[in-house]
Amino acid sequence: MKIENTKAQMRKGILEYCILSVLSKNDAYVAEILKNLKDARLIVVEGTIYPLLTRLKNAELLTYRWEESTGGPPRKYYQITPQGLSFLNELGQTWEDLKFAVTKITHSKTSNDE
Repeated sequence: MKIENTKAQMRKGILEYCILSVLSKNDAYVAEILKNLKDARLIVVEGTIYPLLTRLKNAELLTYRWEESTGGPPRKYYQITPQGLSFLNELGQTWEDLKFAVTKITHSKTSNDE
């Protein structure tokens, strides 16, 4: 089994949560979203993020608007919807539950450790 495949699957599993979290703070265009993820050491390529943003938009968790740019073509700014905020809150609770469970399992002493 290749570790890179498992690591990629773990990152994919939390990507929606991270993107919605970024957009809950400020509207952003793709380059800004990618920068936020990169700054957190969650490296994502554009080819991965566009289908995900489309899926989130189709689920009515995000909307977007076009804004003129002083340095190039117009930019598509994504913003979280009220449904997206509710979904984000649910994901946040799920994340906390998973984090607790994984920490408990991976840091608990077994009878062999005693």
